[in-house]
Amino acid sequence: MTINRRQILRGTAAAGIVLAAPAISYASSRPIITHGIQTGDVDASSGVVWARTDRPAKAFLEVATTDSFKNSTHLAPLNVLPESDFAMKRLLTDLPSDQEIFYRVSFSDLTGGHAKSEPVVGHFRTAPSSRRDVRFVWSGDTGGQGWGIDRDRGGMATYGVMAKHNPDFFLHSGDTIYADGPIAETKEMPNGEIWKSVVAEGVHKVAETLDEFRGRWKYNMLDDHVRAFNAQVPTFFQWDDHEVVNNWSASKDLSADDRYTVKDIQLLSARAGRAFHEMTPIRYTPAEPGRVYRKISYGPMLDVFFIDLRSYRGPNGASMQTEMTEESRILGAAQLAWLKRELANSKATWKVIASDMPIGLMVWDRAGDEKRVEAVANGDHGPAKGRELEIANLLRFIKAAGIKNTVWLTADVHYTAAHYYNPNKAQEQDFDPFWEFVSGPLHAGTFGPNDLDMTFGPEVKYVKAPTKEQGANLPPSDGLQFFGLVDIDSQSEAMTVRLMDRADAELWSTTLVPERV
Repeated sequence: MTINRRQILRGTAAAGIVLAAPAISYASSRPIITHGIQTGDVDASSGVVWARTDRPAKAFLEVATTDSFKNSTHLAPLNVLPESDFAMKRLLTDLPSDQEIFYRVSFSDLTGGHAKSEPVVGHFRTAPSSRRDVRFVWSGDTGGQGWGIDRDRGGMATYGVMAKHNPDFFLHSGDTIYADGPIAETKEMPNGEIWKSVVAEGVHKVAETLDEFRGRWKYNMLDDHVRAFNAQVPTFFQWDDHEVVNNWSASKDLSADDRYTVKDIQLLSARAGRAFHEMTPIRYTPAEPGRVYRKISYGPMLDVFFIDLRSYRGPNGASMQTEMTEESRILGAAQLAWLKRELANSKATWKVIASDMPIGLMVWDRAGDEKRVEAVANGDHGPAKGRELEIANLLRFIKAAGIKNTVWLTADVHYTAAHYYNPNKAQEQDFDPFWEFVSGPLHAGTFGPNDLDMTFGPEVKYVKAPTKEQGANLPPSDGLQFFGLVDIDSQSEAMTVRLMDRADAELWSTTLVPERV
């Protein structure tokens, strides 16, 4: 079925205008859907819908299985208020499996005249309850290093390229915004040309207030490609560091960072976490409000386990502990126990572990002459120590429990690669071999490649990153922007992973045949 793109874009086009418009008289104007619509966390019977307006309003949502909206269901309206920045999130339940779902959103003014917005239409497909072909994309790193939306250079074009593949969903692996990366109107490119960014209120500085964190999310949704993509493809979000500040942990010290007047990392991360949940269609977890780690089942062939390597970690340091302690944690005891339990209970053919950081790549948090571990690998190439201990514990469990067909997908390092973890080449050998695929950036500076730590025996099967001659922090227009495309065949259940670039060129691929228990 074909979505009426005119309907989709009619409401979303206002997003590029609203920030520059004069003050709105609520009594004499209609509400505006300011930043498009989006869905997320879709499974076989449910999914989350998100939209935002510009004032106190009632949100109306209509759901149908055809784009004509014949025999549609009108849901009871919800109030949206300043406390949520006029954003609406709603969980749709009792949906039929493997079904095209069309939804229509509008808002009615609560403050005078009860004028109603133009409706905006979106679409997604629920997960199957029986085997069918499944396709999804993944990547990370949106809006980084000051490379904002330059419409003359294509904007955030990678989103438009991904949309052409008609994926069932998009897995955003983190660094979904860059709250610590100001965006100026102009920025000099390495070749001397000038990058001209769309600018919006609040993005000229680092985010400190709740409204500033919200503003970074709204900035990305000013891009035409992003809004059109969001209206067609559900996004499954996780977060990493730049949603708060670069390389943050509970011990992050901002005392010498003159960009920040708020020095308390706990306060910044609390505000960032609230904005993350307000501005994305991520499910709400009553047992732990604000929790990011979760499992989404997408039919009998695929379970996706979203892990959070940021919220429960110990301080960044040398990571050389020989026993698991609170300081050596990166998953945390509760999340590690959850992941083991859910992996063991999974009946899906493929278990994708969506990680916001890679396992074997060395990623450093530098403070003067001190080089601290930012990801998992500690760089000593020996038996597991520090944060590697939790990963070693998990990998041993996966092997002992006979859990087959685990694949790790990640981003973070701003280049693309395929890693095969081989116990025969590892220092820590008690695990079954597995693949880790790296993608990104979506729209940020390109860096890399990083060195590998041999604790778990990673082999580089493919890598594409800037050459030494090209340098680092290359702009998106240079083309080194990457995403991954995954297909699971309904007949063979084989998983094909392709590493793609912004020009939609296939750089490398492999087909994985599932092991049978």
